[in-house]
Amino acid sequence: MLAAKAEQMVPVALTKILYFAYGSNMLSRRLRASNRTPSAVAVGIGFVSGRRLTFDKVSTDGSGKCDIEVTSNRDNRAYGVLFEIEVAEKPALDYAEGLGEGYREERVEVIAGSNTHEAITYGATSKESALRPYHWYKALVVAGAVEHGLPETYVDCLKTFDSQEDPNEKRRAENESFLFDSKQWAPADDTKRRD
Repeated sequence: MLAAKAEQMVPVALTKILYFAYGSNMLSRRLRASNRTPSAVAVGIGFVSGRRLTFDKVSTDGSGKCDIEVTSNRDNRAYGVLFEIEVAEKPALDYAEGLGEGYREERVEVIAGSNTHEAITYGATSKESALRPYHWYKALVVAGAVEHGLPETYVDCLKTFDSQEDPNEKRRAENESFLFDSKQWAPADDTKRRD
């Protein structure tokens, strides 16, 4: 009987993947931009043990971007947001993240409540400790953490990182627009928490 049921099963193609955002992509409006992953749905928050957030990933714009570097301390935690995204949109996310040109894809175990989920994320391949993020980039990271309710102590820690002004006014204005659109602060009705 079981063999007969197994023969009737039709393989289902993988259509969604789980993505762990820990930097500016935590901000739903940025991640859902038309050139990234418009299908992204936040499904929970969590952390990766033995990692810590830094802003020392070398960026093509001369600033520091986020990384969750491995530490020797399992008590270190890098918090972020778990998103489901359509597999068809992953190449656009790879491009936006600079896969192969500053970031590599990694599989991480994300602890969300009492559950652990395997997700993809991006880790820095080129780092420089003296780098600082632009003010707008740091603000995107903090706004995403606040939007999704990351622990207050973690958000407070994010705010302490030193940042700098972006000399490129056009780039600054384009990125700050994600912060100042009132729609971004509307309650997210598509957020399902998976703890």
